[in-house]
Amino acid sequence: MKAQSNCAVGCTVLVWLAGIWLAATDTAPAWARDIYVNNESGDDRNDGLAQTNVAPGRGPFRTIRRALAAARAGDHIHVAATGTPYHESITLQAGRHSGVASRPFVLEGNGAILDGSQPVPPDAWEGVGPSLFRFRSETKSTHVLFLDGIPATRRRVPPGSGAPPELQPLEWCLFDGHVYFRTEPGKLPWAYNLSHTVLPVGITLYEVRHAIVRDFVVQGFALDGVNAHDGVTSVSLVGLTCRGNGRSGVSVGGASRVVIEACLLGDNAEAQLRTEGFSHTRLVNCDLIDHPAAPAIDRQGGEVIQEMRTVRAVSAEAAPR
Repeated sequence: MKAQSNCAVGCTVLVWLAGIWLAATDTAPAWARDIYVNNESGDDRNDGLAQTNVAPGRGPFRTIRRALAAARAGDHIHVAATGTPYHESITLQAGRHSGVASRPFVLEGNGAILDGSQPVPPDAWEGVGPSLFRFRSETKSTHVLFLDGIPATRRRVPPGSGAPPELQPLEWCLFDGHVYFRTEPGKLPWAYNLSHTVLPVGITLYEVRHAIVRDFVVQGFALDGVNAHDGVTSVSLVGLTCRGNGRSGVSVGGASRVVIEACLLGDNAEAQLRTEGFSHTRLVNCDLIDHPAAPAIDRQGGEVIQEMRTVRAVSAEAAPR
């Protein structure tokens, strides 16, 4: 029994020393893997370790969420751009979605679309006036209504208003927990291709270190396209297009430190980039589309360093709303 106890203690010490050595040398985990996702040919019962279905149970996952659940530190997730949007809200959190400087955790989109919107069900509408209809919104302040996949013209409601504003045909507003939409005379809302933001955030990052999120289109989420919530360190957002989200394209908060590189942020409802807390954000060669209703940067705290940044201002008449 004493020999077994000594062996157990010795093994524990060896494991502890190995952990210290890995941290000191910043060595990539030897077990880091490539994981594959395909929302057309994949299956969440697969192992995710092959790009195509090569054998029963061996092939890509169907959802990004399943790949993240299977992931370990330093893994590289490859998401196939199939042309079919991924209707998911995903979270990268803590050690299992982190890496080291020499082997960061990578979520690679290859141009895939992450979409938080859904069609407005025909039975959700109720008539409230001539050519005026509404449906109940789950969100009280952030929302986007899309017409043919593009944000429809929104009329802002002044604070303290007791009634929705007078809408012109094909305009909408958010008032008293409802989305109001005026149709063209003689038409009903389900005659249009209307969708709206449903899922809250496209990609949430929380307490993640040494990670890269690259080459996604993130659109149609009720709050933010990407939200680096807190404790995010040495994380890069590269080649993202964040558009048509209810609050911001990217939000960086808490004590997070994020690099945003070669990204396009535009057509988001309240701001293209939003920062708060004690965050540090570095913009490198990004294009932020500024307009009166949603500034390029909404700083509610934090530090923003701009490197080779481009802001394209558009007139109020042409501003996406």
